[in-house]
Amino acid sequence: MLPAPNRLRERSDFASAIRAPGATRAGSRILVVHANVTDSRAGLPPRVGFVVSKAVGNAVVRNRTKRRLRAAVASQLPGIPAGVDVVVRAQAAAASATFAELSEALNPLLHKVVRRLEAAR
Repeated sequence: MLPAPNRLRERSDFASAIRAPGATRAGSRILVVHANVTDSRAGLPPRVGFVVSKAVGNAVVRNRTKRRLRAAVASQLPGIPAGVDVVVRAQAAAASATFAELSEALNPLLHKVVRRLEAAR
């Protein structure tokens, strides 16, 4: 479980992480990771949200996928700079992926979007 200050909950926060002018994304067959800098000056912690649509599977499969993604992101949270919002979107192939496969797909994508955001600063 992610700590409460590190969770994206509002629709507008998800939209700004995905569609804002400075937002970046990286994808693979299993996942797509979107990121955007909200306000690093305010010292806000990094926040993460998850999008797992019905294309991934039924409710049981979607919830299992979200739990696995939350656990994978929780281990990577210290590497995300303050003031960054991240949205992790699961593709349909995520339904059959193991925790190890999700982690292996997530780590390079997360590092890639963070590097792009830092280069843009």
